[in-house]
Amino acid sequence: MANLLLLSTGAIVGIVIAAVVVVLLIALVIWYISCYNGLVAMRNRVEEAWATIDVQLKKRYDLIPNLVSTVKGYAKHESETLERVIAARNLAMTATGDAKMAAENALSGTLKSLFALGEAYPDLKANSNFIDLQRQLQKVEEELASARKYYNGAVKAINTKIESFPSNIVARNMKLEKRKYFELESAEERQNVKVEF
Repeated sequence: MANLLLLSTGAIVGIVIAAVVVVLLIALVIWYISCYNGLVAMRNRVEEAWATIDVQLKKRYDLIPNLVSTVKGYAKHESETLERVIAARNLAMTATGDAKMAAENALSGTLKSLFALGEAYPDLKANSNFIDLQRQLQKVEEELASARKYYNGAVKAINTKIESFPSNIVARNMKLEKRKYFELESAEERQNVKVEF
């Protein structure tokens, strides 16, 4: 009788241990699937944010030739500046990945020199076509800044998840790598704007 009681107690303990192991395995599988799906959603959010930036960049690229041709009529001897703007635009259009970010920052710098020409030529500054193009470009730049902010937020979220334990294990299995932020490259662009009255 005691032998039977010992056998049934041992069997019960074995069943309980097996049940705990099964529950733990199920919980681990559920966690892995949840973490995997969360990382996929974050990766897609980053890609969607980058696509939004691309749309704004396309609008910007389309406006630049019109702006340059308007300026050409007024500032014929400023061809070097105009050529730099077009070269920077073409480079930015063909660049990919991290090089695209650097090319976009260079294009932003050349656009500033283009608008400086507008200040140097009062007739150009008063031209309604130039003013309209400048406003359109300014609107695109604001939308682009907003898209960059969203992109950087999405990058921050996925980078945090990729580096945090235990989700970094799943990220490593997915071969996910940290993404770069879209940030200003030149120290000049980080400076406060000097306003004189």
